[in-house]
Amino acid sequence: MYIFDSVKKEKVEFIPQDKNNVKMYVCGPTVYDDAHLGHAKSSLSFDLLYRVLEANAYDVTYAKNITDIDDKIIKKAQELNKTIDQISSEFTDAYHKDMDALYIKRPNLEPRATESLEAMYSLINSLIEKEHAYVTKDGDVYFDTKSDKSYLSISNQRQDEDSTQARVESSSLKRNNTDFALWKSAKDNEVSFEAPYSKGRPGWHLECSAMIEKHLADENLKYSVDIHGGGADLLFPHHENEAAQTRCSSSHELAAYWVHNGFVTVNNEKMSKSLGNSFFIKDALKKYDGEVLRYYLLSSHYRANFNFSEEDLLVSKKRLDKIYRLKKRLFGMGSKDIKTTFKDELLKALNDDLNTSVSYALIDEMISSVNDTLDNEPKNKLIKKEAMANLMFIENILGFASQNPFEYFQYGIDENKKNMIDTLIEKRAEAKKDKNFELSDQIRDEILALDVSIMDTANGTFWESN
Repeated sequence: MYIFDSVKKEKVEFIPQDKNNVKMYVCGPTVYDDAHLGHAKSSLSFDLLYRVLEANAYDVTYAKNITDIDDKIIKKAQELNKTIDQISSEFTDAYHKDMDALYIKRPNLEPRATESLEAMYSLINSLIEKEHAYVTKDGDVYFDTKSDKSYLSISNQRQDEDSTQARVESSSLKRNNTDFALWKSAKDNEVSFEAPYSKGRPGWHLECSAMIEKHLADENLKYSVDIHGGGADLLFPHHENEAAQTRCSSSHELAAYWVHNGFVTVNNEKMSKSLGNSFFIKDALKKYDGEVLRYYLLSSHYRANFNFSEEDLLVSKKRLDKIYRLKKRLFGMGSKDIKTTFKDELLKALNDDLNTSVSYALIDEMISSVNDTLDNEPKNKLIKKEAMANLMFIENILGFASQNPFEYFQYGIDENKKNMIDTLIEKRAEAKKDKNFELSDQIRDEILALDVSIMDTANGTFWESN
């Protein structure tokens, strides 16, 4: 298996520290607002990596944090006259709902900043003791970047204060402009937590390092985790600073492999609230099935910048529809976990730095081939069983094509109409049972008049929107 390492800037073979176990940590959301397409792209990228690792028979410990202490959360709480706990709980629940709708698997661990304060204090104390951090007269604690000879080795930036200070908070109490906050003292009436240095809040960069050390790190190994990931915008300063904190406070480096996903634009413009194009997942889900969004967002390589347009999404949906048309054609066919050439080829493509472009092409080719064979040999059970095995593998490793194919094609129909159709289908079944075929035909015509088509199978009658 090969992945692109953002630090080495090349595709490298993935070899975990423990040959059977993989530890992966991905930076999660700051829960002060609804999740947008950028969150979806990142979550899907690492969900795919998680699934591919499992398909390679690795036992994976996947952690993704929830940042529930942040200035943005405090601001939103003040705006809505709520507590920060109310805001963080509300948007954490909303985030989970959106991720579930995209068929994203929950991480094994989901540590929260508010539950990790002791781990943060421990890390800060270690850095102070080793003279990599200092406390100001105001009770702030800063990391001394000049004390770390390897600082900027992750982002490969120049060791030049002017090149980095624009991305770091300024303070006259800092030794160097590039120093960053580990602990920020609170002003009067601000939300704060008790700490040995002052009442205040942890620095954003500190959270992840502390959580990783608490939940994943093994002091006997060279790296805290095998894979550390997130959006490309996190490489500097966030991941750079995380790496420095871990390196200087412990006996190991933070990660063996650094993986980053690309940005999302909407109609060729960077997503921005000021531009009014910060496309929330919940809004997209009002129009499109979650699997359609998943299929579309995974259609481009995870490292590539992704331009979201509804025109492209509709084209992508037609490709997913073809998978479901085949699944409908095979409906009722049992499947065993049998080996197929397709499964080997698909895993090989995904093992090449998650190459979804080649993977999608393989899927299109497989569907076309199976349909052609079944057109000529409709009773070929071997082909049907292999095709079902292939579809199950697609579902497991790519996370789509998991629904009942008939229900998939019902998306967008309101519940009242669904209930009406289901009721008519039940009445038709009763009429057929009573051998009242005239009434049965009459009800069938009523159903078809609702702009749906029906299919009678050994497992019952199913319908879909035309």
